[in-house]
Amino acid sequence: MVQHNVEESTRVVPRLNRSESLSFIFSNDPLNTPLRLARKYGDAFYLQAGHDKVFFLAHPDDIRELLVVQHENFHKGHGVMMLDRMLGNGLITNDGDSHRRQRRLVQPAFHRRRIAGYARSMVEATQQQAQMWKDGQTIDMSQEMMQLTLTIVGKTLFNADVTQEADTVQAALVTAMEAFRKLGLSPLGELVERLPLPINARLRRARAQLDQVVYRIIEEHRRQGSDQGDLLSMLLMARDEDGSTMDDRQLRDEVMTLFLAGHETTSNALTWTWYLLSKNPQVRAKLQEEVDSVLVDRTASIEDLPRLAYTEKVLMESMRLCPPVWAIDRIAIRDTNLRGIQIPRLSRVVMSQYVVHHSPSLYPDPEKFDPERWTPEARETRPKFAYFPFGGGPRLCMGEAFAWTEGILLLATLSQHWEASVAPGARINFQAAVTLRPQYGVKMTLHQRHPHP
Repeated sequence: MVQHNVEESTRVVPRLNRSESLSFIFSNDPLNTPLRLARKYGDAFYLQAGHDKVFFLAHPDDIRELLVVQHENFHKGHGVMMLDRMLGNGLITNDGDSHRRQRRLVQPAFHRRRIAGYARSMVEATQQQAQMWKDGQTIDMSQEMMQLTLTIVGKTLFNADVTQEADTVQAALVTAMEAFRKLGLSPLGELVERLPLPINARLRRARAQLDQVVYRIIEEHRRQGSDQGDLLSMLLMARDEDGSTMDDRQLRDEVMTLFLAGHETTSNALTWTWYLLSKNPQVRAKLQEEVDSVLVDRTASIEDLPRLAYTEKVLMESMRLCPPVWAIDRIAIRDTNLRGIQIPRLSRVVMSQYVVHHSPSLYPDPEKFDPERWTPEARETRPKFAYFPFGGGPRLCMGEAFAWTEGILLLATLSQHWEASVAPGARINFQAAVTLRPQYGVKMTLHQRHPHP
């Protein structure tokens, strides 16, 4: 047990009134409702939900204290537990010793040496997709990025071709996101999940569709028998302390988790980046200038990453304004003093990347898209958890380095030859589900910069 008795006096945390509590729980705008409340009440407030309390934290130091220093006092929250029904007992949804064991098994697939090997596949898949684009064509950029990142995850982590199943996976994902949006962060979500509602039936069907795809990949690997150098081969050969291997159900849960987590966040990050670039032509021109200077006419490689510094800043700023993972939650498993905040056992704690990333005290003029916020000098002025798109502490996203490598290489490769503008009449709305997705897609018109070689 970890218990830090902070010397500072107990902090008084404002309590939401009844109407504010109801708006927090049932809000149709889960991004801006807590943002508005945080600007009214400050960096911490709470509400009473039945017998238990729900705390909201928006100060980087409080978030660090919970995720890093006192993480053993908290378990995964209901938002993650909702994912159990789709992902099973995978890396995201598990806790405790089982979670630590799973991380040890999966970690080698995300070592820098492995990621360097994936980079070529990332760029090749991107070039193949871009060669199908046509000058003047209007596309749904979110669909394009989803298909591309799905292809890359299938190839790099599972040595599998999933292009034929991309539409099935996408449709099942939309169903899962809809269920999470309605149930995931609501304190009443656990109760509603048990009711015989149409949304729960659709979620079961979506899971069955994804199961078909995942079990096919596992069966193909078992049939081939040899080590193909990918993550699934490593999991098939992994041995527990007692010498036992993973059964198909365990494998399914891990593959499902990595399959979905491995593409969903990057896909949305890239989609929002394309949208923001179209709205900020000066930033886009500077990005193109860097890409043209670094790559000239050749294919991008992992060796180019250090020189694609502005491209990285663009991606970082996009993930500040539109964080793919927009909120996380935890449940207190014991009474905890968190930097003077008294959090009773079974309380729920919500932390929103969206709220922190839009804080005027951390980011002046927070709605402005400004990649210069990410110079080394500017970054030093902010506390560590002023920016946490991948979470933090022992549950920090294991694929962070994979995601940065993929995001930078894809953005640079596509920007070599293409730019995009928002199509006339396009409806651009955030949908805060498991990730921050575009509710109606992002319709964009393509403009070719340089012909493909």
